[in-house]
Amino acid sequence: MQINKSLVILNGFVHDFAAGIWLAVIVTIGMLHRAHSTHPEITAVINTLEHRFFWASAAAMVLIMATGAGRTFTYVENWYGPDAERVRRRMLIVKHIILFACFGAGYLYVYGKVFH
Repeated sequence: MQINKSLVILNGFVHDFAAGIWLAVIVTIGMLHRAHSTHPEITAVINTLEHRFFWASAAAMVLIMATGAGRTFTYVENWYGPDAERVRRRMLIVKHIILFACFGAGYLYVYGKVFH
């Protein structure tokens, strides 16, 4: 049973780490794209990096979704007590709605920069 608990914890770490990678890559794409106008001589290199980072963000997104699904199946109910769990569940729903909006906005922001 101990291995299962370790895998649940590892799953949570991977989920959080992949989310951090996704955000860092989206920000990096934005920063790279700004370099197009200031350093036109390296545009070809920047375009290649933008494409690689875009696909790295897509891989991170798949990892986020897969490990997030894993978290759903390993959720421990009533850890904090019934009242706190109701509030926690509502907050998780709101958090995920906000995060899905951020993911969508992030891809809307970078897609045109990468595939121009």
